[in-house]
Parts: sequence; C-alpha cells; structure tokens
Amino acid sequence: MKFYPYKRLNRPVSLRVTSASLKLLDGSRDRLDISAYSVPQRTVALGVAQHEDWVSARIGLSATLPPGANAPDAAWSDLRVLAVLTDGETNVRTVVDLRQDAPGSKEWSGDIEVLRDDHVGRATLAAQAVGTVDDVPGRAIAETDEDWTVDVVADEPLGGLRLDAKQMSFSKSSREWLQAYSDAPWIVDASGRLPTVLVNTDIEGFSDLLGGEGGGIENKIHEMLVSQMATDVWTAVFHSSVGDLEVEPDGSPIFPTDWQGEVLREMLPDVVPGVRAEEALRHVHRRRTGDAGWVELQTRIHYAAVRRAGASKALANALRGLQQMNRGDGA
Repeated sequence: MKFYPYKRLNRPVSLRVTSASLKLLDGSRDRLDISAYSVPQRTVALGVAQHEDWVSARIGLSATLPPGANAPDAAWSDLRVLAVLTDGETNVRTVVDLRQDAPGSKEWSGDIEVLRDDHVGRATLAAQAVGTVDDVPGRAIAETDEDWTVDVVADEPLGGLRLDAKQMSFSKSSREWLQAYSDAPWIVDASGRLPTVLVNTDIEGFSDLLGGEGGGIENKIHEMLVSQMATDVWTAVFHSSVGDLEVEPDGSPIFPTDWQGEVLREMLPDVVPGVRAEEALRHVHRRRTGDAGWVELQTRIHYAAVRRAGASKALANALRGLQQMNRGDGA
C-alpha cells in the first residue's frame, strides 16, 4: 500500500472503452464492433478486423471519478483526468487529456490514438485524476486500480465474459434448492462473487454436447447453447448489479467499483440509449425502485444481453450448418 503526504480520493477511477476504429493506408476508417473489446476482461483486440495495413487506431474512452471528486470543499483544484497508454516493450508512453462531459459531472470522455508502428504486442491503458494540492500542481489524487490491455495483434479480447460452469446432478444435489429445478438443463447462480452456470447432468447427452468435442453440426449447436448461457449470465449479472446499489446522500446511485460496475457500463448504452452512463444508471434505478417502468425495461435488458453474448452470430452459424447438411443429404 502506498502512502501519500496529501489528501486523495479513497476510491479508484473507473475506465472503460466505448469505441474503437482503425485508420487504413488509404485514409479511410474501419469502425470495429463491440466484439473488439471486452469490458469484463478489460481488453481491446485490434486484430479482430483482420487488417494488416492499418496505420493507427482511435480508441474512445470514458472515465468515472469516485464520489467526492467535485466536492466544493475538496483539497485540490485544477482537476484533470488523463488517459495513459504505456508499452514496456517499445518504451512508448502516450498521454491525453479527457474532457468533462458536463460541468460538475464525474464523467469524463475522449479518445486516444494508438500508432501501429509504436507497438508490437500489448500496451497498458490506465486513467489518472490529477490536481493541484497544497499549491503543488499535477499531484495524483486517484487512478484506475485495474488497467486495460490494448493488443495490436490479437483477434479476440480474451473471450469476453467468461462462464464459470459447474456440472452436477440437480436431482441428487446436496443443495436442496437445486432439486426443484431437476428438469432444467442449466441454472444461473448469481448469489456468489461471480455468476456460475450450473449444468444439469441428469439430462442424457447434454454434458457431452456442451463439451464441444464432436464435429460438424454438433459444434454449431454447442456454440449456440454457450451463447444462450452467456445471455442468461449477462441478464443475471445486470439484475444482481442493480439490485443492491449504494446511493449518495441525494439519492443518486453509485456504480459498483468492481467488475459488476464495468458490466453495467457496457450494457447501459443498450438498455437506456442516448444518455450518459450516470443518467442511464439513475434512470434504471428509478424504474427499479419506483412504481412503474421496470417491467417495460426488461426487453432492453434482454437485448443488451443478447448482443454481448453473440447470440445472433451463433444462431446464424447453426442455421448455415443445417443448410449445408440438408444440401448434402439431398445430393
């Protein structure tokens, strides 16, 4: 633990990637979809577009300062938020200022440019809040506790939200509550620190199919089942994350500081589109704790989960596999 001879914020800065695009040799830009970056894994995979000739990447960023950063009696002034990209292998360090979204807001946003020639593998992306404290400018008052990784060659961001799956017999389980679900193929348990998918081994052949060791259409079905599980996990994580939010004295909800907060920030743009993350969370919190509107929001939550789980792609692959099999049978 580090000790500082001046006052600082006691919570970390939260940093997330909101967009990514590649500038190609001809000057055009290829905007990457959300599969290029993973909030839970804090990784950007710039190789996902399969371009060998890109010149630079522009990564959109959003940072949230912890409560107290804008307090009138804060011990600092001249507050700034910096995004810092560091590559230890090439010894390149890039620093940019983020912009405050609105006066008094804890949300700051901006872009950082990643030059292809400056990096050969992975670089670390962090955020830092600095200010003038005790007449000394540029003192760090908060920073990210978990950095992002920008990988210029990887074609996937470490697989997105990883599933922690456990196989067991529901009907014979020592967890008595699980026996009530003996006819379900799987259940998502979101009561622990991380969500867990409990797979029911009572269903004959199901575990083998999930193992994905077969070929042809079995692999496509395996992919579709995993995407469905991932959809259930994203939905469960969202509900558990908004279910017990801390609130500030004025009643405004506070983003969780762990990975659940990051998942909320990734899903909220699809749940409440067109507004900043802070306002989106307030909107969801009001609907959940108010008299109306929570039921109507479930469609948006499910849509956000489906997008992150890649369900459309998995379904399309399964349908193509079936079509190819049918054409083969008819030949």
